[in-house]
Amino acid sequence: MSKFGELIDLEQPVLLDFFTTWSDEETQMSSVLKDVAAAVGDKAKVIKIDVEKNKALAEALKINGVPTLILYKNGEMVWRHSGEQDANTLISIVQKYI
Repeated sequence: MSKFGELIDLEQPVLLDFFTTWSDEETQMSSVLKDVAAAVGDKAKVIKIDVEKNKALAEALKINGVPTLILYKNGEMVWRHSGEQDANTLISIVQKYI
């Protein structure tokens, strides 16, 4: 968990995608997140977290469904959404915090 704290405690926004490999939405969200990462460049981070490999973190953050997208800035959660989102929506949300 201390690594997680270091990960999100940045001035730049950090968009986390909590996923599972068996989720049907995973393939589509991977493509969306690549587009988001390309659009924001080094002004924000986009990170995928497998809930199966990070069960304690998923439980601590009350991840009940996948995908769950959470945006952090300066160590604080500023946005959260369960379910799919399109690239343009995510890009505009992340850009608000750049």
